[in-house]
Amino acid sequence: MLTLYGDQSTSRLLLGTAQYPSPECLKRTVAASGAEIVTVSLRRESARTRTGQGFWALIEELGCRVLPNTAGCRTAKEAIATAHMARELFGTNWIKLEVIANDDTLQPDLFGLVEAAAALAGEGFAVLPYTTEDLSAAERLVAAGCSVLMPWAAPIGSARGPVNRDGLKTLRAYFPDTPLIVDAGIGTPSHATEIMEMGYDAVLLNTAIANAGDPVKMAQAFARAVEAGRLAFEAGIIEPRDMAEPSTPVAGTPFFKIDHAS
Repeated sequence: MLTLYGDQSTSRLLLGTAQYPSPECLKRTVAASGAEIVTVSLRRESARTRTGQGFWALIEELGCRVLPNTAGCRTAKEAIATAHMARELFGTNWIKLEVIANDDTLQPDLFGLVEAAAALAGEGFAVLPYTTEDLSAAERLVAAGCSVLMPWAAPIGSARGPVNRDGLKTLRAYFPDTPLIVDAGIGTPSHATEIMEMGYDAVLLNTAIANAGDPVKMAQAFARAVEAGRLAFEAGIIEPRDMAEPSTPVAGTPFFKIDHAS
């Protein structure tokens, strides 16, 4: 069971809601994935003018917990303002906090992220920050009041999978009791399985599913991959070895002598 800010979910797969070819495809994909939490990008214009009501109605039909995000924000001030609008529009204090530093890599601005996280946590928001695998940034975010961390695997939409495996493993080891969700850069179900085998609590996907030839089938594939990775982690994965080790012991096994004369 995945527990985030006291809320429990049976699925460890979170989905973004952008880039789908049609509203119907989005609905079918979410249903196929089993996801119980979906992220929604809030545009400041939409919050102010109450436009896009058809999309909000569609999101409500999904029956999932909505996790608004501050995608596109470049400063802490802008992210804080967007979070306030999201709380008013969606009626939730949950916020996926994004403060972007670079247009090419979409790398988080860690300084602005910590600033915004501290301010929002102080106002009662349940902050889920999109960050990197940087350990010092993670420490500051937890100190600022974040009970969940969302490190990237690779740049958003790159589909490269985990590019800094050691960094992600270190983060997991350093925060054994903090829910960690890998967000961004996952391209294949095998990437998701690898992340879950590291002991991560969940993965958040958008591009890899929404842009697939068949998003519904890809959602099913990711759902099974996440479950398989989690089961493997819970079962206990053996460590790799440099040398071979026979699965059948040599000691005590019978040896037969062949009589060539007969």
